Amino acid sequence: MTPAQLRAFSATVRLGSVKAAAADLAVTEAAVSLHIAHLRRELGDKLFTRTGSGLAFTPGGLRLASRAAQMLGLQDQTVLEVQQAGSGRRLLRVATSSLFAEYAAPGLIELFAGRADDLDVELSVHDPQRFPLLLLERAVDVAIGPRPATVDASMSCTHFLNYQMIAVVGATHPLAARTGPAGVAELREQTWLLGPSAVGRAGIVPSVLRRLQIPEDRQRIFQSHTAAVDEAKHGTGVALAVTFAVSKDLADGDLRQLGGPQLPARGSWNLLTLGDREAPPAAAELRRFVTTPRATQAMLRGAGVTAGRFRPAIHVTLWS
Repeated sequence: MTPAQLRAFSATVRLGSVKAAAADLAVTEAAVSLHIAHLRRELGDKLFTRTGSGLAFTPGGLRLASRAAQMLGLQDQTVLEVQQAGSGRRLLRVATSSLFAEYAAPGLIELFAGRADDLDVELSVHDPQRFPLLLLERAVDVAIGPRPATVDASMSCTHFLNYQMIAVVGATHPLAARTGPAGVAELREQTWLLGPSAVGRAGIVPSVLRRLQIPEDRQRIFQSHTAAVDEAKHGTGVALAVTFAVSKDLADGDLRQLGGPQLPARGSWNLLTLGDREAPPAAAELRRFVTTPRATQAMLRGAGVTAGRFRPAIHVTLWS
C-alpha cells in the first residue's frame, strides 16, 4: 500500500464520501476510487459499503482508518526529522488549550527553548478533546491543557501545575459592592465576558458555565481571555480569570472578586506525550522540565518569548 492510497482512504473516512475526499485532496473522484480499489484488492477486504445514510465500514475498514492516520503521521514526522537533521535544528510541536497558551505558555517556552541553541518551538491552539488524536497521528509532539477524560495506554500524562479561576467584575459593576456571595439565579442574569476557552466541552471554563447553567444568550465570547477581562473592568459584565493573571488588578482595585456557588474553581494543567519509545527526545525533555521550580516560576511570571526562538504554527486556530 502506498501513502497516496492511505491518504485517499483516510480522507474518505474523515469526510464521509469519495466526492468530498477528492475535493479535499484536489484530485478526481476516479483517482480516489482507484486508490481505494487497490487497497481492497491488496487487503482482501471491502473496507466500506455505501448506504442511504452514508458509508458503513467493515471491522477491517475501521482498523485501517486508525492505522492509516498513524502511518501518515509517522511519515510526516520522519520527513520532518530528516529535514531537521540536515539543517542542524530541531522542532518541537506543542499543542495547547487556549487558556494555557495565553497565560502560561510564553514564559515556559522562552525558558525551555533558551536551554538549547538548536531548538525551535511551534505552538498551536486546539480543542483539548482533540489532544489524543493529534498525538496518535503525529500531528504534534506534545499537548498541554486539562487532563483528558481517558488517557490511552500508549501515552504519558504528567500533571505539573494547579491553578484557580475566579469570577471578577469591574469596580463600577453593581455586584462589586456586594459583601456576600452572589446566588445562582443572580449569576445567571449577568452578562458573562469569556475567552475562547468557553467554546467546547473540555476544561474548567465550560465546566463552570455548565454547573451554573449560564444561558448561551448571556455569554459573550472574546478573541482572548485578556480582552474579556479588560471589558469587565468597564463594569459591563462578569469575567472568569486565572487568579495569578489578575492579582495586580485586584490589588489596584480595578477588579473585584465575586463569590458564589462553584467559585472559585480549581483546575490543573497536564502535559501529554506518546510513550518514551515513541515521543521525540525534545518532548521527553519538556516533560521532565515542566515540573521543575524554574518552569513553574516562568509560567506564573508570564514573561514574553524571544521572537527568534518561538514560531507560531501556520495552522494556529481557535475552534468554533
